[in-house]
Amino acid sequence: MNVYAVKHKDERIRATSRSGGIFTAISDLFLDGGVVYGCVLDENYNAIHVRTENKTGRDLMRGSKYIQSRLGDCYKQIKNDLEDGRHVLFSGTSCQVAGFRCFLKKDYNNLLCIDIVCHGVPSPKVWKTYLDWISKGKTIINVDFRNKKDFGWRDHVETIFCKNKKINSQVWTYLFYSHNILRPVCYECPYKSIDHPGDITIADYWGIEKACPRLDDNKGVSLVLVNTEKGSLYFEKAKNDIVWYKTRIEDSMQHPLIEPEKVPDERNQFWKDFENKDFSYIARKYGNYTPLWRRTLRKAKHLIKKVLGKD
Repeated sequence: MNVYAVKHKDERIRATSRSGGIFTAISDLFLDGGVVYGCVLDENYNAIHVRTENKTGRDLMRGSKYIQSRLGDCYKQIKNDLEDGRHVLFSGTSCQVAGFRCFLKKDYNNLLCIDIVCHGVPSPKVWKTYLDWISKGKTIINVDFRNKKDFGWRDHVETIFCKNKKINSQVWTYLFYSHNILRPVCYECPYKSIDHPGDITIADYWGIEKACPRLDDNKGVSLVLVNTEKGSLYFEKAKNDIVWYKTRIEDSMQHPLIEPEKVPDERNQFWKDFENKDFSYIARKYGNYTPLWRRTLRKAKHLIKKVLGKD
C-alpha cells in the first residue's frame, strides 16, 4: 500500500468536490469509451447508485452522501458491461465493493474499484424525516451534505436549498456524528482498518496539517491509499491532473482506519424517541437544535445585559 495526499490541479474541480478531487481525476480516465458507476441523489434526495458514460452524470457523483445508498441492479449492469469488454469504474463504500467482488466471483482486468472510507451509513428513514421537518413543506431543489463553498473544508454544515430560501443546519451533522442513526452492522464493520477491498481507497485527509502541511489550505485534500498494482497503474495515469505528495500511513490515521464506532449508550432510547416523538424533539435532544424563538430570546437577554452594563 502506498499513501498519498492529493489535490486536483483545477481549482474549480476541487471546489466542487468534497475533498481534493481525486475521484474526478481517476474517473476521467474512464469517460472515453468506458463506464462509471457511483452514488447520486435522486429527485427525492435518496442516495442511489447509477451508471454513466459522461461527465455530466459523473459530476453528480461528486461529494459525500451521508445516507445509505440503494444499489438496485448495479451489480448485474456492471457485469454485463465487463463481459462486453467495457472498462468500468465502480465506487462505493467498502462493504459495497467487497459485496460486489463476491458477486463477480473473479477479477476482471477491465474493472477498477474505488472504496470510500466512512464512519458508517445512516438510516434513510431518519434522513427523509429530517428533510420533511427542516423544509417545512417548501420544495427542496438541492442538498449539500457539507457546504464547503460557504464554510470551508473542515467545517461540517449541511445546506438545504429550497425555493427562495437557503437553510444552513448542523442537525444532521450532529445526528451523524452521534452514531445513533448508523445501521447496526456498521458497529461491527470489518473494513475499519487500513486493509480495504478497493484497488484504491479515498477519503478526506484529516490530519493533513501533520502529514503534508504544504497542502493544508482548508480547500480540501484527498487521502489516497493505493492498494493493488492495478490501482497503482491508474493512479500513475491520473498524475497529470493532480498535485500529489507521498505521505506516511502513521501520519494519516483517522478513526475509521482503526476501528468501527462503538454502539452509543443512548442508541436504543434514540430509536424509541424517533418512533414516538415528533422530529423537533429529536432535533433538540440529539441534534443540538435550538428553536428560533429561544435563539431570539437569548440574543435579547444578551442585548439587555449589554445595555444595562453600559448604563
